[in-house]
Amino acid sequence: MRRALAIGLTAIAVLGGLWVSPVLARQPYNGPLFDAHLHYNDEACVHDAPAPGCPHPLSDVLARMQRNGVQAIIANSRPNDGTKALAQAREQTRAAGVTVVPFIRLYRDRADYNHWFRDPSIAELVRTELTQGTPSGPYRGLGEFHLYDSANAQGAIARELMVLADQQDLAVLAHVDDVAVEQLLRHTPSQGRNTRLIWAHTGIGGTPVARVDELMARFPRLMGELSYRPGLTCDDGQLCPEWRALILKYPDRFMIGSDTWINQRWLYYDELMKAYRLWLGGLPPEVARQVAWNNGARLFGLPDPGP
Repeated sequence: MRRALAIGLTAIAVLGGLWVSPVLARQPYNGPLFDAHLHYNDEACVHDAPAPGCPHPLSDVLARMQRNGVQAIIANSRPNDGTKALAQAREQTRAAGVTVVPFIRLYRDRADYNHWFRDPSIAELVRTELTQGTPSGPYRGLGEFHLYDSANAQGAIARELMVLADQQDLAVLAHVDDVAVEQLLRHTPSQGRNTRLIWAHTGIGGTPVARVDELMARFPRLMGELSYRPGLTCDDGQLCPEWRALILKYPDRFMIGSDTWINQRWLYYDELMKAYRLWLGGLPPEVARQVAWNNGARLFGLPDPGP
């Protein structure tokens, strides 16, 4: 009976010219966004340098955030000058409606990517930056850092910085595989129970969803950032079924990010945010708001900006 009624109503709607595909009927999410993975690297701007040394000045990047409804960012840059520039531009960020959450990047240049985990000068850099802070206040986290081989999670500096993060309640943004996630969290005094580790890309190498689920269940403060995640969305731009199911299972554990690691990502910033808004619109509204804003805001104590 119900099926017949549904068919009848659909036929009436089609005949009346009112039929809309369920997929097309979804409206993109239109609330605030928290960009949990933003770089303002020296390719984008060598600060105090004229063009072409600064193809993306502060006015440009803040305008991109503002027009896309990005109201908070985790800023981490190579070198840390980019993050400090964002933190220092308080009048400009306030005018754009953007809150800067500053992280300490472990890199002075690209060479540091490959050996930071065993380089004592990196630990010294981190401690110096923590002491100095930023023009807008203290650093709130460490990273993004990379471990291209999970065995390097056993490096002395990797161990030292994970302990430091746990002791000082610093969040960690880590581009690593699932094995390294476990190893890094085991280094902490709390064995990962109290550690706010944001897993950049949530397995950029294609970690199976079941494995992501396992780690989320084991480590209650592990967060997943979703830029570049293989298999996240399907051909219609909506979440693939297994990812939709995982996000619905852990609605308070995922965040979005732009990962502006090269200037091309700045050029396509609008498209990146539109793509997020599209699949967020396919989630229940309260879950979409959590992933888009609330989860990041909760981690760092940011106020609710309203609709």
